[in-house]
Amino acid sequence: MGRDAPISSSGWVPVYLMLLYTGKGYMICNFRSSVCQALVLEIGETVQILEKTEGPCYSLFNTFALSIQQGIFPASYVHLKKSTVSNRGVCETVVPLEDPIITETTSTLQEWGVLWKQLYVKHKVDLFHKLRHVMNELIDLRRQLIQGHLAQDQTREIKRHITVRLDWGNEHLGLDLVPRKEFEMVDQDHISVSELYKLCSSSVRSQGDNMRQRHGDGCHVPVQHHLFINLKSFTYNTISEDADVFFSLYDTRDNKQISEKFMVRLNKNGGPKNPEKVDRLCALFTDLSSKDLKRDLYIVTHVIRTGRMLLNDSKKGLPHVQYRRPYGCAVLAMSDVFHTITDLKEEKDFVLKVYTCNNENEWFQIHENIIRKSSTKYSAPSTNYGLIISLQLLRGELDQIRRENQAVFSRALAITRKLGFPDVIMPGDTRNDLYLTLERGDFERGGKSVQKNIEVTVYVLYADGDTLKDCISLGSGEPNTSEHRSFVLYHNNSPRWSEMIKLPIPIDRFRGSHLRFEFRHCSTKDKGEKKLFGFAFTPLMREDGTTLSDESHELYVYKCDENTTFSNQGLYLSMPCCKEDFNSCPNLPSTLPFQRNPKETFWVSTQLCSTKLTQNVDLLALLNWKAHPDKVLDILGQLRHINGEEIVKFLRDVLDTLFCLLDDNTDKYGPLVFQSLVFIINLLRDSRFYHFRPVMEAYIQNHFAGALAYKELIRCLKWYMDRSAEVVRQDHIQEAMRALEYLLKFIVQSRILYSRATCGMEEELFRASIQELFQSIRFVLSLDSRSSETLVFTQAALLNSFPDIFDELLQMFTVQEVAEYVRGTLGSMPSTVDIGQSMDVVKLQSIARTVESRLFFFPESRSILLPVVLHHIHLHLRQQRELLICSGILTSIFSIINTSAMESSVQEEVEMMVESLLDVLLQTLLSIMSKSQSLETARGQRCPQCTAEITGEYVSTLLSLLRQMTEVHFHHLLNNFHSKEELKEFLLKIFCVFRNLMKLTIFPRDWTVTLVIVVTTQYLSPALHKNFSEADFDFKVWNSFFSLTVLYINQPSLQLEPLTQAKRKKVLDKYGDMRVMMAYELFSMWQKLGENKPHFIPGMMGPFLGVTLVPQSEVRNIMIPIFHDMMDWEQRQNGNFKLVEAELMDKLESMVSDGKGDGNHRELFGLLLLEKIEQETWRETGISFVTSVTRLMERLLDYRECMKGDEMENKKIGGSSNLMNFYKSEMNKEEMYIRYIHKLCDLHLQAEDYTEAAFTLLLYWELLHWEDRPLREFLHYPTQSEWQRKEGLSRKVLHYFNKGKCWEYGISLCRELAFQYETLYDYQSLSWIRKMEAAYYDNIIEQQRIEPEFFRMGFYVYPNLTMVSVCVCVSTQLSAYLAMFTLTRGLRPADLCGDPSVRHY
Repeated sequence: MGRDAPISSSGWVPVYLMLLYTGKGYMICNFRSSVCQALVLEIGETVQILEKTEGPCYSLFNTFALSIQQGIFPASYVHLKKSTVSNRGVCETVVPLEDPIITETTSTLQEWGVLWKQLYVKHKVDLFHKLRHVMNELIDLRRQLIQGHLAQDQTREIKRHITVRLDWGNEHLGLDLVPRKEFEMVDQDHISVSELYKLCSSSVRSQGDNMRQRHGDGCHVPVQHHLFINLKSFTYNTISEDADVFFSLYDTRDNKQISEKFMVRLNKNGGPKNPEKVDRLCALFTDLSSKDLKRDLYIVTHVIRTGRMLLNDSKKGLPHVQYRRPYGCAVLAMSDVFHTITDLKEEKDFVLKVYTCNNENEWFQIHENIIRKSSTKYSAPSTNYGLIISLQLLRGELDQIRRENQAVFSRALAITRKLGFPDVIMPGDTRNDLYLTLERGDFERGGKSVQKNIEVTVYVLYADGDTLKDCISLGSGEPNTSEHRSFVLYHNNSPRWSEMIKLPIPIDRFRGSHLRFEFRHCSTKDKGEKKLFGFAFTPLMREDGTTLSDESHELYVYKCDENTTFSNQGLYLSMPCCKEDFNSCPNLPSTLPFQRNPKETFWVSTQLCSTKLTQNVDLLALLNWKAHPDKVLDILGQLRHINGEEIVKFLRDVLDTLFCLLDDNTDKYGPLVFQSLVFIINLLRDSRFYHFRPVMEAYIQNHFAGALAYKELIRCLKWYMDRSAEVVRQDHIQEAMRALEYLLKFIVQSRILYSRATCGMEEELFRASIQELFQSIRFVLSLDSRSSETLVFTQAALLNSFPDIFDELLQMFTVQEVAEYVRGTLGSMPSTVDIGQSMDVVKLQSIARTVESRLFFFPESRSILLPVVLHHIHLHLRQQRELLICSGILTSIFSIINTSAMESSVQEEVEMMVESLLDVLLQTLLSIMSKSQSLETARGQRCPQCTAEITGEYVSTLLSLLRQMTEVHFHHLLNNFHSKEELKEFLLKIFCVFRNLMKLTIFPRDWTVTLVIVVTTQYLSPALHKNFSEADFDFKVWNSFFSLTVLYINQPSLQLEPLTQAKRKKVLDKYGDMRVMMAYELFSMWQKLGENKPHFIPGMMGPFLGVTLVPQSEVRNIMIPIFHDMMDWEQRQNGNFKLVEAELMDKLESMVSDGKGDGNHRELFGLLLLEKIEQETWRETGISFVTSVTRLMERLLDYRECMKGDEMENKKIGGSSNLMNFYKSEMNKEEMYIRYIHKLCDLHLQAEDYTEAAFTLLLYWELLHWEDRPLREFLHYPTQSEWQRKEGLSRKVLHYFNKGKCWEYGISLCRELAFQYETLYDYQSLSWIRKMEAAYYDNIIEQQRIEPEFFRMGFYVYPNLTMVSVCVCVSTQLSAYLAMFTLTRGLRPADLCGDPSVRHY
């Protein structure tokens, strides 16, 4: 259709093709055009494309303008983005198809751009520069995300950096902080209010983390770290010989090497000896744990040259025999590496200086001397050059690293493993490495004039005498060899090598193999011969089947010579290899094939890293139990005494052995096998071995083969539980309870294997045994443990393990069946009254984990479990116990229900929660709020954090429940009350809670929360009208309702006017203006009051007036007519509305002074009320009243405008004077008149116009009489008689006249006071006032005063030039009166001359 559609005459595609071209675009250049239909666009603006012509133009809709703008512009000015359109129509929304973080960053930067400029205008320079820096960073991070060339970990890291900066900027700019989950904004319509509170409250979030830690995170695998090292060059080229460079990781705290060595062979020019390894001299040090990275680690590099014995040998040409000789060492602190490499996967270059050893006897510890900076023991290089390496830190599983860094692994990367096992050994990970260190030796000089140059050759030989090929590794990166020659220390009969090599011997060749060490003296003569003079040996495995222990071994050295052959190794293998071997062989022959030199010894140390070989005799006996079947019971008894590290290392083999024993003789070995299994399972609970839990998981799923084991395991487990009521010591029972999770895993897997083998035989027997097992569980939990501490621990262990078995049961039973088992178990637990507080906590934690389990996510099981869960929570809330844990459970429930509501109906579940929780939640909240208020009152400070946290938890829980409720739920709720008193109590509770919620700052500005309140109010108001109107009218309930609605509309979080334009539009589009919604509800309920309206007159006039002052036109249109109602009802009852008038005047003054109201309100108030009054019989008095109110409002607004800080002082004085005279002349409000007299006086005093201040106070003085009438406390005046107050005023006025040098006006007041004192015979005061009068006369004569200049001012109206006012003012007030006239040009002429300071001149 679109292809054949004709083009309209205007050149535009027809309207029915609009959706084909709908899209979103961003301006990439400013656009201005003289074409009338063209839009004016700025770079970065967002436009929505509606149509496209055949030419290069678009029709568009500007999505960020509040008023819809349509027009055309060239297509080349816009960059199109893929997007989707939701809610098509007038209010459609265009959402780009991109990462939400990118969208949020874009919109946030646009909003910040406006505020950033305002910071400069407001002189907030520091924040201005900081924000600019953060905005530039965000732009760069956003660009990296858009490019999409990042690995998964890099993308996550960049998102983290973006969100940190977004939150920082929003906080410093006073904007709303965004709740997030996994770095992305959460959709507040798709999560529960409880979840929203969790996200918004950091304290609650950390509490949740602690709870998860207590519950356990399942099979948590520690993060593995890997260090990538790349040797770029060796620039220290004074060796001129081939060299071997060894890299390793060294721990200075333990003084030991923790990794294998990475070996690089270099030629004499410093390049790789193998040409194929150019740019491929790199290795990956793997399996480093987080604990390893916290060690004091160093990268240690040893350089061994290959060539002449001495570097300074003057002989030319290549040597006949080459020796491996120590050359130098370099170190690099890993702390420096971590400080330099700030970001993960960042690669940095480092230069390592190579130091030479001053004395070869110290070579074995040269790296330690360099680290300790013992500079006398090594020599620094003459230049700064040396080894140049690059380092990079990687994190994650090795397979994941290989996938994400294929370029690195394609460079013949040498995998360099850690000495010993990594944190996790998975089944199938086979390793059989023996690390051999040539420690040291003591040899005789042997008739030489100088000491020997000793070289050690190492061979690995099998039982048949053949040398094992390629079983010696000097380091990763180079191929294995069949022999190893040590480096030579020059002229040293007691050499210390400390040289480590790896022996990767096949497991099937380990038994019967041995090591032979041959010692040769390397001559430095012309021939350079190497002469054999001795040897040593050691078998790799002892007679009992255990391997060499991980320790240092002192070996015997046997004499031999160059002609000695070792073709028959049996000759020397029959001899003792060491002292221990000698002691174990008492019947040695007198003559041996080789003679031992008792003065010569040789030390080596070994470290075994094997998944198949052990050094523990007891463990070996267990694994080889068939060799000694009569000792099986003793062997099983010794299992608890075997080192845990050995057990977990051979976990699979140990478990195979245990189940093999169980199959061999169930009756005989069953209980002991069960105990051993429990011991091993609990061993994995230890923090040292917790990371071996994945090994157990993998074994059960992939390697376990005990198809009959489940019967004995169920029998033993049930036997333990049934004895819990009889046994005093219950340690073994508690251990079994702690192992319940994995015992059930074994039981279920065993049953699955049995079913597969027998096609499901004995299914009913299995179900019956499980049913009996759960009866035993319920029996244990139902026992009264208050008198038995050991039983408490047993029940606690059972409850802690119980939720972990649900997933296993779901493999064998339906969801409903498992839910029934769990419900029966939870129902068997005693109530809160019958158990102690500690068990109370454990019980609730078990319920919490039940709710968080996978079982609870199924609707069919949730309907079974929910009643019993709610029952326990209800009991705790009634007794106000463990409130935080209960709130956590409810949060999880609401989160699950909220998620399920998107897929299926949750009406019945919500109904259960309403019936069980709503009333008790309200009561709990009222109790918590009452306690927090009493604490604040008592302590004079904010309530403790725990109380605030609990309040927030339960407020969010209540709102979550109300949000899930529909009209049906409210209908059932309101119809289930048995009496009106119950309904009244409920309404008062919920209205009170809502009012208190308005006063709390628990949530940030969030519209979803407030929407819940207004919707709930709309559902409850019909019940209020139906049950408490007319004859059943209840003032308390109605007053509570009106107070709530007024507070709701006035709450700061709902005021949209301070928001930015974009934020205001977004809120209005999504939620509308909820103030309007509540105003309609308020007006509707007011109309339904009928004859009961007078009960709220004049009490609700102030609150309703406050609502009308909200700067929202529709709210004002709704609420202002209510005042007509009030006037009408007051007129009917009293024949006038003086009460309404007085109340309105009083409230209006205080509210406008607080900053409320504006000119629009004044006009709307007069217009709407006059329109309503027009038809009334009391029309004249009504019009007069409305006119007075509007005039008062006009003057109050003028006064407020004048009082702004940047206005001129004289303008403030004029505004105060006008309002003061208005209260006196038109309103006849003496109290307000007096208030403004004092405000005007204060303004004069601030301007140091003391004469004007005195004349202003005289206005109040004139209202008082010399009488003894008592006056109440007022303003700053105490309770006193009228005479006392007038006397005090007189003295104050005299003081101001004196300061203003206006003594003439003070003389008459002195005479007045003198007369009063004389009448009262107060001669002391009379003397004082006469002296003051005399002083005034003296001042008039003697003091110099500047004569004032007076002006007569007339004000004329253009164009008729009619004079509207005339006044006289002093010169200093000329500009003030001009400004005041401009301000008050609509006032009557008398008002313009109302300033007392002018009148008295």
